[in-house]
Amino acid sequence: MQHQRWLTGAACCLFPMLTQAAMPAAHACPESVPEASISLNAVPAGWTPYIGSPLYLSAAAPIDGAPARRGQLVPSGESTKQGGTTLSYRLEGPYPDGKWLQCSYGVHGEVTLSRRMDDSVSLCEFTYRKGRKAGQNEIDIDCR
Repeated sequence: MQHQRWLTGAACCLFPMLTQAAMPAAHACPESVPEASISLNAVPAGWTPYIGSPLYLSAAAPIDGAPARRGQLVPSGESTKQGGTTLSYRLEGPYPDGKWLQCSYGVHGEVTLSRRMDDSVSLCEFTYRKGRKAGQNEIDIDCR
């Protein structure tokens, strides 16, 4: 009987953690942009486009306003430890066009995906580690 009580108690405590772990992180970039979602239009006559691999995540940062506004921000701090580099961004003050998370793909950030963040976010930290593919970075994002 006590064993059953212990299992029920453990399930009650672990279930919310497992459910939370299965939910996607609010401030996480997709690892890649699949090749099937990339298309080239209006290529020069006589040329056949071919996209043979996905574009991998190379960079991420908060931006001031929608992507077309090109509101790149400068990090307020940088630290290096345990094989990773962390860039910090203080997002205090007015952002009339909103605070956005921008994820860049390809070696030179040729493609970006962006999403508006909650206006209450005041600090973001981006920890970079080298990825497995050429030009790829694994990036942990902590915005609060």
